Parts: sequence; C-alpha cells; structure tokens
Amino acid sequence: MKATGIVRRIDDLGRVVIPKEIRRTLRLREGTPLEIFTDREGEIILKKYSPMVELTAFASQYAEAMAQSTGLMVCITDRDQVISVAGGPKKDVIGKPISKQLEAAVGERETVLAGREEKAFFSMTADEMEGITAMAMAPIICEGDAIGSVALLSRDAKGKLGDPEMKLVTTAAGFLGRQMES
Repeated sequence: MKATGIVRRIDDLGRVVIPKEIRRTLRLREGTPLEIFTDREGEIILKKYSPMVELTAFASQYAEAMAQSTGLMVCITDRDQVISVAGGPKKDVIGKPISKQLEAAVGERETVLAGREEKAFFSMTADEMEGITAMAMAPIICEGDAIGSVALLSRDAKGKLGDPEMKLVTTAAGFLGRQMES
C-alpha cells in the first residue's frame, strides 16, 4: 500500500471525501461502486467493484470456446480492464487497463467493426496491441448498464472481419449480460 499524505475527516453522516486527484487517477466517477474490505490491523480498503469478476472463470471458458471455433483472438473486459483472453498472448493482455476509446464505446453502448486502416479502429488496451489488423466489439449490457465488452481480434494481414463475426460478438455479449442477471 502506498501512502498519499492526504488526510480526510468523517463527516456527521459517516462520509469521507475521496480527493479529486485520486478519483481521476483511479477513474472513479459519481456512481462508481466500491467494495469495502477491512483487515485485522484496522485498515479499510476501498476497491472498485466489478460485477464481471464473478463471471471471470465462465468468461474464460466462453472465450476459449470462441477462439477455438473462430481461430481469432477473443478479449472480454469489464469497464476497467481485460478479464479474459483466448487465442492470443494472455500474460501480455490480461489485467491491462482498457483504452479510453474502448471505455467510451462501452459507455455509449456502441458496437464496432473495423479494420486497422479505418477510423473506427482502436486498441482494446491502453497499451497498443501489436499485430491486430481487425476487430469486432460489442458491449455487455446487464440490467440496462454497460458492464464490459466482448471482442474478436484478427492478426491476419488480409483478415477482414464481417457480419458473421459481428453477430458472434453481439450474441456472446448478450449471453454474458444475461448470465450476470441470473
């Protein structure tokens, strides 16, 4: 744990204000759910809550099945990071923060089908993913909230993704969203 040097008092309603600099750095916005942990030393730990964490094992199996059937790389994300990867380098991608463009697309509930040369194309992670030539991405919607995304990524130089891949990611995103609701 890293000390920030910032001290805050609890108000009469039991609230503590998280400083703007920390909220900006951790991408905490109004309404962001936080999970509260305590330990034996009396520390309170606030952690961004991701409902997708509950589905990580299931999402990983789903991604593996999609990657095997399509031969493409599959990424499943929550609103902050990549939670599952199949058909590509897992350790290079899993747990990485998602890109601002992906965050915006998920927030706007946009589906994306684009090749590298197209304006709509963007990297899934904040760091550029090398060798990706095309993508099909759909947001995961659960109870009206966009909670993540499913993407198929091609590394084929001539590879162009089309309507079948878009339908596949849309179906996968819909399925994962319904799994979260049940």
